Amino acid sequence: MKAQQVSSWKIVAEIDLIYRTKVKSSERPKITSSKSAYAILMDCWDPDKIEFIEQFKVLLLNQSNKVLGVYQASSGGIAGTVVDIRLLFASALKANAVGIIISHNHPSGKAAPSETDKAITRKIKTAGELLDIKLLDHLIVTEQKYYSFLDEGAL
Repeated sequence: MKAQQVSSWKIVAEIDLIYRTKVKSSERPKITSSKSAYAILMDCWDPDKIEFIEQFKVLLLNQSNKVLGVYQASSGGIAGTVVDIRLLFASALKANAVGIIISHNHPSGKAAPSETDKAITRKIKTAGELLDIKLLDHLIVTEQKYYSFLDEGAL
């Protein structure tokens, strides 16, 4: 008896692109400034972790700068966290975002950017340009203050 051959296209994974939300467009918060972005981020940050471990989050925005969602890209240690840019942009593409605001906290309470912070900002900005997803800002947040790359002319 001969074994039946299966066409190779039948054994590959099917990819389906879907975006579902339970939030009405009219109820989504709109980003109008770094201050409004900081307020939304602080609502999403676990107050027990902001001064404990470094985390990296992304605000995903539509054409009207309304927040489609918040993606936690990474959670690290006391002095740093590693961000996989491919996963960051996978979340933006999945949400059909046209703009992003990246953010991370400094558990030390100091909001000044490091050279590593500046380098990852440039890398994400360049990647976004290739995908037509605009990097609108990078906020370094602490419990009491923030640093905006855009406001400081560093973007």
